Amino acid sequence: MDDDKLPPETKLTRTKRIWADAHKFITGKTERSDDERLPPGQHVVNDWPVLDLGKQPDISRDRWKLRIGGMVDQPLTLDWAAFMELPQTQARSDIHCVTTWSRYDNEWTGVATRDLLDLVGPRDEASHLMLHGYDGYTTNVPLADFAVADAIIVHSWQGEPLTREHGGPVRLVIPHLYFWKSAKWLGGIDFLGADKAGFWEENGYHMRGDPWAEERYS
Repeated sequence: MDDDKLPPETKLTRTKRIWADAHKFITGKTERSDDERLPPGQHVVNDWPVLDLGKQPDISRDRWKLRIGGMVDQPLTLDWAAFMELPQTQARSDIHCVTTWSRYDNEWTGVATRDLLDLVGPRDEASHLMLHGYDGYTTNVPLADFAVADAIIVHSWQGEPLTREHGGPVRLVIPHLYFWKSAKWLGGIDFLGADKAGFWEENGYHMRGDPWAEERYS
């Protein structure tokens, strides 16, 4: 990646640190019924709100690359053509932002994370991943969460190319975790032997981020 420095602290960054310190939006609800779709403390929206660190990198498909390394048998770097040659998957899922909005029935097209794992072959000692965005953003994800059946590295939403404001050309989507774990402008994945905090995790957010357990903050 050629644009890996975080922007200066923004109002959003400061606000979310205050929320983390105050444990804002926590309801304390712990039980979940089998048919429950909306996590505690969330509300449904029809639009797709845009939240970022004040920086939206403009990465063309010609320039975009996805580097995958760390504790894998076959480290590799994919350009756009190689990425599009991989098996393409269509999926539908809900997304849940830690700022309390949820959006239902998002249609995605991209590469299932399980297909990517088959390519690189994580070593036995690999337990977590660090995701890197072209905006300098990082977030950590357990390998078990990255490998679920509906996790997908997407290039299209609702049948159209993923827009820059929403993380295009490529972002991760892990539907069962809060959406800050689904890194925008994805450009790098490192497989790690131990958990390590990313950007928001260093600023008071939970290391995993399960919406139904209200794992908003550390």
